[in-house]
Amino acid sequence: MKVQTAFRLDQELIDRIKEKAKAQKRSLNNYVEYLLYKEVGDIPNETTKAAIEEARKGGDLEAIEDLDAFLDRL
Repeated sequence: MKVQTAFRLDQELIDRIKEKAKAQKRSLNNYVEYLLYKEVGDIPNETTKAAIEEARKGGDLEAIEDLDAFLDRL
């Protein structure tokens, strides 16, 4: 479950975070959440756990040679 909250952060910091998020093709929210999980500890949800298990089993996986082209197809 996601909970909406508010933080007061320095505008320069927000601008830098937005730049980093854009460079990683992430939303601001997703990038901040990613950073927090990285610092606090990654807790994957059930969908992510299932995807990890599927990848470990080596199912019908597609090799991605060009990430931008792959993302464009989504």
